[in-house]
Amino acid sequence: MSCHSLISVTGLFEQAMSKMRRHNPQTREDGYHELLPHAATYVDELTREFRSEQSDQGLRCWLLELLAEARSPRASALLADQLHSPDDALRSRAAHGLELLDTKEARQALWDAQPADRDHPDA
Repeated sequence: MSCHSLISVTGLFEQAMSKMRRHNPQTREDGYHELLPHAATYVDELTREFRSEQSDQGLRCWLLELLAEARSPRASALLADQLHSPDDALRSRAAHGLELLDTKEARQALWDAQPADRDHPDA
């Protein structure tokens, strides 16, 4: 990758994240859709953003969706961790991401996160 390409790729991520942090809903959505086709390229950056974002729940959900759509094993630990989140929206996005990943480890994480009474339907 040339230096110019690396700068434009990095610029795309920074620009899209800047849009996703704005107050205008359409601008936020535009940023999300700019990143969506490139999510696999930015797994590490998306993971850092997710871990550092604490106050904007909508942004956290979108970041987790982007990580799910990346279908990268590098995102599996974060997705598995979010299966235990107290937030249902994060849990469901994490489960979806692990389903998309469909690796042995992802399936195991999904299994392990099921309620303990899964083997006893009458419980």
